[in-house]
Amino acid sequence: MRLIVYSHDAFGLGNIRRMLAICHYIVQTDPEASILVVSGSPALHSLRLPRGIDYIKLPCLERDQAGVVSAKYLDTDVEEAVQLRSDLILSTIKNFRPDLVLVDKKPDGLQRELQATLAYLKTEQPQTKLVLLLRDILDRPEATIAQWQRHGYYDIIADWYDQVWVVGVPEIFDVCREYQFPAEVSQKTSFLGYIRRERGIKPRSVLRQDLDLAPDQKLVLVTPGGGADGYRLVKAYLDGLEGSSSSHRSVIISGSEMPSLQRTEIQQRVALLPQVDWLEFTDDLVGFIDAADVVVAMGGYNTIGEILSLQKRAVIVPRVQPVEEQWIRAERMAALGLFCTIHPDKLTPAHLMQQLQRELDAVDAVTPSRLDMNALPRIADRISRLVRPSSASAYLSAYPAIYPLPLAASGY
Repeated sequence: MRLIVYSHDAFGLGNIRRMLAICHYIVQTDPEASILVVSGSPALHSLRLPRGIDYIKLPCLERDQAGVVSAKYLDTDVEEAVQLRSDLILSTIKNFRPDLVLVDKKPDGLQRELQATLAYLKTEQPQTKLVLLLRDILDRPEATIAQWQRHGYYDIIADWYDQVWVVGVPEIFDVCREYQFPAEVSQKTSFLGYIRRERGIKPRSVLRQDLDLAPDQKLVLVTPGGGADGYRLVKAYLDGLEGSSSSHRSVIISGSEMPSLQRTEIQQRVALLPQVDWLEFTDDLVGFIDAADVVVAMGGYNTIGEILSLQKRAVIVPRVQPVEEQWIRAERMAALGLFCTIHPDKLTPAHLMQQLQRELDAVDAVTPSRLDMNALPRIADRISRLVRPSSASAYLSAYPAIYPLPLAASGY
């Protein structure tokens, strides 16, 4: 079974981390799977890839806070960089001849770089299945509807795609209703639950021992994801910490995409605080989340999924620009008691420390979340059914296309 996974990744690490979690699960459960990841993520070379997974690295693009896309490293205009990426993607499809292409988020790719590939698949490789993977929330409904209408995404999905998979649940956000999917798109759409993350590379006990933590000492992990826009959160945390008398330990993972001047400032401040450790990047973020008692983070899909999977208390300060998906997710999940959240407009060092202390005081009161977290086995099963219809596995045959899922009124 040959799969191509496309993840454009013009901003942050979220998309590629989510897609690689899917890839890892597939190769673990299907020894015959061969997966080629096609992505512009600059972090690909730093991530561990097991046997069965390889990647094609596209030239990097980046997106500023206003959503404007440009070439990240190459001295070229964005049109030339996109054409190069488009040619590489099409060549990969022609030569690898996948059974299925899994496209992350954008139906025709970043800057429409998948258009040539979609046309080729339709005419030359019609047997290849085409699936769009959507995270639970893209942006506020009015913005997403306008964008999808402007780019013709509804028609592209209706005409070109076999299925649409949403890694979320309609009880949190019903994309079909909120984004006004037409009937032909809704009929192709299934909600598969959230992606459960397993524990990290190092066990909790080993990481805490590496940090020389006392058995009863509380650990706070601060992670702004990729870090490109995480400086304000980290600075607020350090400002608050310097003015508090708390005895907890802290680990700050600033992210590889935090601008160098900001990263250097954070590093210099941390050097003066004996209770704080700093890392630029780790390939075991899940391990650090597991080791922590409370997580202070932005509200990306992967981070939230990892926090919920490991049943951690958390203070979430979501991003609201250039899209509002993090705030919508955080607000709706916080209303269910899954964690607490602070709107970035209300972020102050004092407010952050107040919320953090409440979470630290309640660490022993964690209750398991009842959110459905079984997306990975469902994705693996659906892939098997699409590319091997005569011999598809039946171990998940009881799952319906859209899953009615109970939610806890409160608790984790």
